[in-house]
Amino acid sequence: MSNSSQNRRQFLKNTGKAGIALASAPILGAWNFSTSEFQQQALPYAYNALEPFIDAMTMEIHYTKHAATYAKKLADACVAEKVDTTQVSLTNLLGTISKYSAKMRNNAGGHFNHEFFWQIMKPSPATTPQGELAEAINKSFGSYTAFQTAFADAAKARFGSGWAWLIKKTDGQLAVCSTANQDNPLMDIAEIKGTPIIALDIWEHAYYLKYQNRRPDYINSWWNLVNWELAGKKYNAVG
Repeated sequence: MSNSSQNRRQFLKNTGKAGIALASAPILGAWNFSTSEFQQQALPYAYNALEPFIDAMTMEIHYTKHAATYAKKLADACVAEKVDTTQVSLTNLLGTISKYSAKMRNNAGGHFNHEFFWQIMKPSPATTPQGELAEAINKSFGSYTAFQTAFADAAKARFGSGWAWLIKKTDGQLAVCSTANQDNPLMDIAEIKGTPIIALDIWEHAYYLKYQNRRPDYINSWWNLVNWELAGKKYNAVG
């Protein structure tokens, strides 16, 4: 048996078998923002829609196992710590996360990060940012290519598990940063704070089945999926 086959089998053993045939996974509907932001939302595309850059099996396991667990444990933490999710926004919770338990921090971050990640990808997106976001990237980094290099370097340099981010800081400037585990730049404990514009999951479960230990290859492929239209809207919405 090849090393790739062994790695694939071990991954599935550790994370749970992926259910139905993935290549024909159903499209799960558009984002439903009328439901609680503390709940897992339906994907706006099929599990196989991001191929060949992210494979269907990874998407199903990632969404139904890892991300779903964060949502469930966040709900449990909110009950235990008496957070009224009808009165407190997820963003505000993250902004005061230092007041809560490690369980709340890990799962509130994990839930927000994954919901954001699903949105910021789409099949066959525009290949580069447009409009005001494109201008801001050029101003902050010198060029789109220089920005890609800075973002990829942040993603590659993050030791262990975490996330890479493009954020808009409170002074209006763009910055690239990375966070460990399920932390994010909205948290009051973040080293660099700001509003996320794009994000890349660099936990191994996001790419190991297809890329094994080749994180740089995963990062390079992911540029083919960035939903720059939505990223531009997020940038414009930040005051």
